[in-house]
Amino acid sequence: MTTRGRAELALFATTFIWGSTFVVVKAGSGDISPSLFIAARFGIGALVFAVFLFPQLRTIKRSTVIKSVILGAMLGTGILLQNNGIYLTTASKSAFITGLMVIFTPLAQLILERRPPKAGNIIGIVIVTYGLYLLTSPTGSELNTGDLLVLISALIFGVYIVYLDIFSKEENVLHVSFIQVSVTTLTALLVVPFETIVFEPTARLLGSLLYMGICATVFTTYVQTRYQKDTTPTRAVIIFTIEPVIASVLAYFVLGEMLGLTGIIGAALIVAGILVSEFSDSIMGLFGKRTAVEEV
Repeated sequence: MTTRGRAELALFATTFIWGSTFVVVKAGSGDISPSLFIAARFGIGALVFAVFLFPQLRTIKRSTVIKSVILGAMLGTGILLQNNGIYLTTASKSAFITGLMVIFTPLAQLILERRPPKAGNIIGIVIVTYGLYLLTSPTGSELNTGDLLVLISALIFGVYIVYLDIFSKEENVLHVSFIQVSVTTLTALLVVPFETIVFEPTARLLGSLLYMGICATVFTTYVQTRYQKDTTPTRAVIIFTIEPVIASVLAYFVLGEMLGLTGIIGAALIVAGILVSEFSDSIMGLFGKRTAVEEV
């Protein structure tokens, strides 16, 4: 398997975990307020990273700290905006608007890295975007405050993915992961005093926090930081769009939520768009070889 193939398989694994968090968060959300949940989740992640990195903490370079703080600030701000926006709009609209980072990421890549997406990626983006629309079936035509917050968060996530691509090539992966998770924790803690604090230390909340802190924070942050640099930001974000498909499937089996025919078609289009983007290079390569043979 190629380096890019291994990287994209690893990103699929992180996307599966992100998709599963919908069910996990649902289980513990009634026992803790939103920003406190984010702070606790990333705080657990930061502690786990600190245990492994304790002997290395003094060796972290200044350049790593600066770049990681930028990444952590973007990640924390994006998550907080998205979280608060979801409370002010419908779940379907927030899911679709968040998915628009599949458009924002290649635009950010073009502006920041001067790397335009390939034709196969653009076709995949169009298919995925329409699939997202069908899967989430966003209702309500008026743009409200919640929609704007989620839209800004999607834009931030798009820029974050590109900067992660740039910074992770130059710095220690574990150091970057630890600092950005820590900064995300601090960002969430700054917001906690401004919300109605809820905290009921139940067994389901503990289980939810441990899963979110270890699997959905430590594992996914490290894997994304380690492997995203081996593919392009555009290909990575197209892979990430399979998250709502995974969430919908798990919600069907675990929570009994129905997807519907339109949702199934949307999910199929998302998978089709990913496949188009994933294998476009191979298809064009075969086409190029065939053309060369015919010319001979």
